[in-house]
Amino acid sequence: MYQQLDAPPKKQDNCFKRFGILILALCFCCIRRCLSPFRSNDGNTEDEESGERKVNRSRSASKGKDSGGQESGDDALDGGVGDSSDQSLGRIHFKLEYDFNAKTLTVVVIRCEGLPALDVGGTSDPYVKIYLLPEKKKKHETKVQKNTLNPVFNQTFTFKMPYADVINKTLVFAIFDFDRFSKHDQIGEVQLPLCNVDLANVIEEWRNLVSVESDAELEKKLGDICFSIRYVPTSGKLTIVILEAKNLKKMDVTGLSDPYVKVELMLGKRKPKKKKTSVKSNTLNPYFNESLSFDKINRNQIEKVKLVVTVVDYDRIGSSDPIGRCVLGSMASGAELRHWTDMLAAPRRPIAAWHTLQDPEPDE
Repeated sequence: MYQQLDAPPKKQDNCFKRFGILILALCFCCIRRCLSPFRSNDGNTEDEESGERKVNRSRSASKGKDSGGQESGDDALDGGVGDSSDQSLGRIHFKLEYDFNAKTLTVVVIRCEGLPALDVGGTSDPYVKIYLLPEKKKKHETKVQKNTLNPVFNQTFTFKMPYADVINKTLVFAIFDFDRFSKHDQIGEVQLPLCNVDLANVIEEWRNLVSVESDAELEKKLGDICFSIRYVPTSGKLTIVILEAKNLKKMDVTGLSDPYVKVELMLGKRKPKKKKTSVKSNTLNPYFNESLSFDKINRNQIEKVKLVVTVVDYDRIGSSDPIGRCVLGSMASGAELRHWTDMLAAPRRPIAAWHTLQDPEPDE
């Protein structure tokens, strides 16, 4: 009896124990869940910090590489600038407008940018000369801008002339560095052939400056000539078409020349055959397009022909002075020999080429 009466309290204790364990388990789960976000955040923070440290290390490494590469590139660039003749001379900003009613070309020099430093202080005193080629009769100048490599001018100049004359001119912007006690140094220039410009509209643009040859270098250059040669074996006819010449040396007091072209055909000890073009007055860039022919030259003789093409400055009073010449034939060299052999390789076909004029012989 006693054992039967004591049994229910034991069952109740077991129930309380199980219920307590369940409550503790639930509390433990709740606490774990509450704490898990902080743990995960801490873990993420640590991961992020380690990731950032990795990224920073990789960035610093890449920066080190870039800076090293950049330094080496800069060194190479510095070395290249020191050795290169193509160093930037800066650029110029200008505006052009032609008034067809007033027959006036208006030129606005706006500014320059990135000019090289020619003075001891690391700056320059630039100004701009504006004129038209080939005459150079009327020149304009801007004011000098002191101690600057990026001068602003905003000055306007005009040239009054008909449109038919304007399109045959070349507009020149010559940039100089002013020097009070010595000759002004030219920084660079821009040449703009007006035949390539649509003057029906207002033109505003930037142009890069190019270097200018010295007077001594220009004096050494005699000019260039373009002509074609053609040989027909069946008729034994050699034809030379004098097309044009450019940048001829100035021979007259006016700064121009009166050029014509003389062609001489020499064959052994025979008397040279001579022919010449008409005279083109007051020009350094004559256009001829004139044909000169020599007959009775057989295939054996053409191999021994010496062809001398000479540009001469005509003088009405005294003797005419040769400006320069080029010699073609099997005994020639360089571009002259190549032109001659190209003609022989393509009979009946005119072969045209440009040639640089050389010094004429004294007896010419």
